[in-house]
Amino acid sequence: MDQEKYKDDLKDIKDMMSRSSRFISLSGLSGVSAGIVALIGAWFAYKVVYSRQIINGYQNILLTNEKTTTLLLIAIITLVAALALGIFFTTRKAKKNNQKLWDSQTQRLLINLMIPLATGGILCLILLYQGFIGLVAPFTLIFFGLALVNASKYTLSEIRSLGIAEILLGLLATYFIGQGLLFWAIGFGVLNIAYGIIMQSKYGS
Repeated sequence: MDQEKYKDDLKDIKDMMSRSSRFISLSGLSGVSAGIVALIGAWFAYKVVYSRQIINGYQNILLTNEKTTTLLLIAIITLVAALALGIFFTTRKAKKNNQKLWDSQTQRLLINLMIPLATGGILCLILLYQGFIGLVAPFTLIFFGLALVNASKYTLSEIRSLGIAEILLGLLATYFIGQGLLFWAIGFGVLNIAYGIIMQSKYGS
């Protein structure tokens, strides 16, 4: 009996240590909202990229400097909106659970998240400037996945699975260059929504 109690106490201590070393205030609604925003952004990007002219059964792509600037603006607005909603839902969950939103765990999470994200963002800007537009969507997925995997050790373990899925999707998108926007919508939209729903049902708001 004493041995069983000892095991239970040891398990509780390990759980407490795991919680204290991880940022666990991520809300499933953050993933859902980010996914919805990404799908809306992808829809606007589709309208900008593809013209209505049909050539040999395919929609003609007309990407001028003006349209490239518009795409960058859409990407920035989409990112800001997703981050704002993510911060809102995460802050709400942290307050509800009486947890600190900004501490050493949060700092480590953001640092490990931002290093791959910043690297990928700079690389994609260079590719865009050099005219390798078809590689931008796949590389954003790959570096986003790498960022999630890198940061997963400081937060919920499910983040790692989402990151791996994003990396694999990005690699697949690299093969199907012409379908980058579709893969982008699936990765940032559908996968994030699915992840958010799973997290919401598992951990609640």
